[in-house]
Amino acid sequence: MRLRGSLAVAALPLLLASVACAPESDGDTTATDPAASDTSAGSSAPADACAKESLPLVASDGMLTIGTDSPAYEPWFVDNDPKNGKGFESAVAYAVAEQMGFSADEVMWVKVPFNNSYAPGPKKFDFDINQISITPKRQEVVDFSDGYYSAAQAVIVLKKDGATPTSLADLEGLKLGAQTGTTSLSAIRDQIQPDSDPLVFQNTNAAKQALLNGQVDAIVADLPTAFYITAVEIPGSTLAGQFQATGEQEEFGMLFEKGNPLVTCVNEALAALESDGTLAGIEQQWLSDTVGVPVLE
Repeated sequence: MRLRGSLAVAALPLLLASVACAPESDGDTTATDPAASDTSAGSSAPADACAKESLPLVASDGMLTIGTDSPAYEPWFVDNDPKNGKGFESAVAYAVAEQMGFSADEVMWVKVPFNNSYAPGPKKFDFDINQISITPKRQEVVDFSDGYYSAAQAVIVLKKDGATPTSLADLEGLKLGAQTGTTSLSAIRDQIQPDSDPLVFQNTNAAKQALLNGQVDAIVADLPTAFYITAVEIPGSTLAGQFQATGEQEEFGMLFEKGNPLVTCVNEALAALESDGTLAGIEQQWLSDTVGVPVLE
C-alpha cells in the first residue's frame, strides 16, 4: 500500500505496508476445536498473536520500552521530554502504543545514543524512535518497522554570510557539516560532494554552534529539524533549501533488535493509524510548517 505524507517535497510517499502477525501456537489441538481446525487458504494470524499479553517485551513487568536519544530535539520532541507526548515522534510513539493496547503509564522511555541504536547486538528497548533512516546497511544488523515519515534533507546558512545557495552545485565550494552517523552526513559526502571534507559533529547542538562560530558555511539536517533551527534556535539563519538524499525516498522507521517478532505487530498498528487518519493528523500538527521550502537540484 503506498501512502502519502503531507509535507516537505510535494507528494512525498510514506510507505506503510500492512502485514499480518505471525501465528502463535496454543499447543496441541484436536479436530473438535473449531478455531484450531480452520486451515482454509488465506487465514490470517490468530486474533491474539498481537495481544498485549502475548508480545515479546524486554521488560518483565509488561511495560512497553521505547528508546530515543538525549537531547531529544524539536519538533520531534518538546522540552527534551519524550514522556509528555508532545512533538511528532513522541506523539507517534504513544499513538502506536495505544493502538497496541498500552496506556500512557505503561510506556517507559530509555536513553539510547543515536549511533548506538543501530549497532548490532541485544537491545534494552522494544523499539527506538529517533529520526532513524531505513538503510540497507543498517538493515543488516537491525530490523525496522514500515516507514512512518518521508524525510528530506535541508541546508542551513546564516543570512549575513552573503548570497544564499540556490542549487546543490552552489554548495560544492562551501565548508559543510553534519552530525556523525546521520544520513545528512552521507548526503553531503555522496550527493553534494563538496571540495573539502565536511566537519563531523557529535550532535546537532555542536553543529549549530559551529555554524554560529563560522567554522562551517552551512550545516545539513533533516528538514523539520532544520526548519525549527532557523525559526527558533538561530536568529539570522535561513533555509537555503531541501533535497532528497538518495534516488529513493528516504524514510524514518522504528528500529528493533534483529529478528524481533514485535515488528509485525507495530506495523499493524502503524497501518491502522494511517488508515484512520491519525498519522496524517499528527504530522499536520507538528510538522506542517515545513511546507514550501525551496528544492535544491
